[in-house]
Amino acid sequence: MSAFIEVRNVWQEYGDQVVLERLNLSINEGEFCTLVGASGCGKSTFLRLLLGQERASRGEILLAGEPLAGEPDSSRGVVFQRYSVFPHLSVLDNVAIGLELPRSKLLGRLFGAAKREAREQAAVILHKVGLGHALDKYPSALSGGMQQRLAIAQALTMQPRVLLLDEPFGALDPGIRKDMHALLLELWHETKLTVFMVTHDLSEGFSLGTRLLVFDKTRLDPHAPNAFGARITYDIPLNSDRRAQRAAVEGLPAHIAGKLQPAL
Repeated sequence: MSAFIEVRNVWQEYGDQVVLERLNLSINEGEFCTLVGASGCGKSTFLRLLLGQERASRGEILLAGEPLAGEPDSSRGVVFQRYSVFPHLSVLDNVAIGLELPRSKLLGRLFGAAKREAREQAAVILHKVGLGHALDKYPSALSGGMQQRLAIAQALTMQPRVLLLDEPFGALDPGIRKDMHALLLELWHETKLTVFMVTHDLSEGFSLGTRLLVFDKTRLDPHAPNAFGARITYDIPLNSDRRAQRAAVEGLPAHIAGKLQPAL
């Protein structure tokens, strides 16, 4: 069986600056991949390539055997660290609009029975993420964790096949982050989505993912710091064995582990 997502010799360059080089990766459907590495090593750039916000300078990315669409579409949902919600819309309308726009491209709104159906679907999604009690509230009245729940609900609205998360819990308090981890794992088990999540927290990467991808620059030239890009230097399958996870962390080079935040 062929891989669900294939990354074939992908490079990303901006002028004379090489950000990513020679990325090769095969991902099966339903995997949860966590992406770690030092700041500026191309993790978020790789996420933008998967989303379709950027096109690779070289190489190709295939989704279900077909070239990845050149712009974001309903096959890929995304959640950023900064809350990507509409402040002027209620919680319910923030999610319902994602169902209305594709079905009413001219007016951007539905009416009558179609509108009621969209709002009912949105309410179901919001109940799943724990916001069933806040349908009529506005984002400004929500805590950070609740706003991020809303952003996740928005991403799930179009039933994407791939969910992309760019440090979605980085701004949350530790207790709220733990709750969000539980929610994310519950949704992942339920939806069978393929997930890519960027994090600076190595403990988060190990506890959530089924596969840990470490990004790092393997070639450095002090006279030309932009000449070489990052690669995936470690691709670690994960399981529930904490001792094995600690051994994997200890096996990472010090210059990588030291720039992360291990907490195992």
